[in-house]
Parts: sequence; structure tokens; C-alpha cells
Amino acid sequence: MKSIKSLDKFRSAGADRPDVDDSGYDSFWGEDADPPISSLTRTEAQALVARHPSMTVWQALASQALFGVLVALIWGALSRSLPTTLSALYGVAVAVLPSALMARGVFGRRGASSGAQGVGGLLVWEILKLLMVGAMLAMAPVWIVPLDWVAMLVTLVLSLKVVGVALLIWQGRAKKTV
Repeated sequence: MKSIKSLDKFRSAGADRPDVDDSGYDSFWGEDADPPISSLTRTEAQALVARHPSMTVWQALASQALFGVLVALIWGALSRSLPTTLSALYGVAVAVLPSALMARGVFGRRGASSGAQGVGGLLVWEILKLLMVGAMLAMAPVWIVPLDWVAMLVTLVLSLKVVGVALLIWQGRAKKTV
């Protein structure tokens, strides 16, 4: 309540000053900030989509997997150790396989939203993904002996982070084609 009174006090203090315009005091943008909204025709919408192509979930997962395999091969070349290479490849699998399962569950084969899945379905698939990641990490020392934790975790983190880089590259490439 105090803030409303101070706002009224501020407005009334500027009312006698000719240089203060308080006509739009509750909006920082003013009247002309939002452009008028108009519907697009089918042709205009298709041209807009053609100018701004989007990366599909499957393309993002493919870039994640390819980069992860490249990092694992670099680990293998530098260490010259089979367990280190396998640990790094397992890190890629921990990053990609649960994400692919979630993408398949949420988007289906074609990458389009099924419409039947809502926020609840997304939440279920995210929980399943997290459980699968946890199970894969817990089983890593059993499946890969000896396990190189550093190689696995570094490759896992790099594989997860490359999606943002891939999106930036995709966006830059899309802007160059416009």
C-alpha cells in the first residue's frame, strides 16, 4: 500500500511540471512499442519457415553423438589405453541414449509433437531419462573394468554441452542463407 501512495505522490509532484509526461506512467513502453499484429497467409508463413529453419531433436542428438565419439577418439589417441577409450565412449552413451529415449517418447519417430503428450508426458519422460542416466552411471564400474572416471565424465559433460554450440552454429548458418 505504501508503494501505491508513493506512486500517487510522485505523479502529483510531477503534475505541476511541464517537462514531466505521466500519461503512460504504468507502462515503460508507451503506446507505439508493440507493432500491430496481423495474420500471415499460408505463403507468407511458408516463406518465414523457409527463411528460419529449425534444428530437429534428431539433428541435435546426432551432433551430440558425433562430437562425443570424436572426443572419445581423442581420449583414446592421447591415452593409448583401451579402457580409457571405452570409458569415454560410455560417457557419450550416457549423454545420448537417455536423451534419444526421451526424444522418441515425446516427439515420436518423425520429430513432430504428437499432441497427445502434454506437460505431464514431458515430465514422465524427463524422469525416465534421469533414472536411466543414474542407472547407467551406477552400472559403469560393473560394465567397464577398469573404469576411467575422468575420461567418462569429461566426455559426458562435453557431449552434453555441444548441443548449445551446435544450435549457435545452426543459427549462424541459417542467417547466412537468408
